[in-house]
Amino acid sequence: MAQVGEFPVTRTDAEWRALLTPEQYRVMRGHGTEPPGSCALLHEKRAGRFSCAGCDQPLFEADLKFESGTGWPSFNDPIPGSIGTTVDRSHGMIRTEVHCARCGSHLGHVFDDGPPPTYLRYCINGVALNFEPRKETV
Repeated sequence: MAQVGEFPVTRTDAEWRALLTPEQYRVMRGHGTEPPGSCALLHEKRAGRFSCAGCDQPLFEADLKFESGTGWPSFNDPIPGSIGTTVDRSHGMIRTEVHCARCGSHLGHVFDDGPPPTYLRYCINGVALNFEPRKETV
């Protein structure tokens, strides 16, 4: 994980623990993974926006979410500038980790087996996300 001061939003470990649930802390600050199929946001289909549970950075628009069959919320493309990536060599493989560009929290991984037009699959831990439904206009 990035060191304190490398991101616009920084917190001490104690502040992260107070802000996040134990599961969110394990995933977002400890590079963990939630069990597949365990998050209610996996089935979220309303119009709206997904943001970082650690700092409220807008990350993904709901219309770019798709059902990948993996057990985690999957998206074609993030909101420009919202995420960063690093090489993840854990678990005996090389993957591309996705983290919040504002606070550095681990979100998930990106793979090149998604649908058109990007062919990317941002596989994101649901506990790392908040969802804000789009308000209806009258």
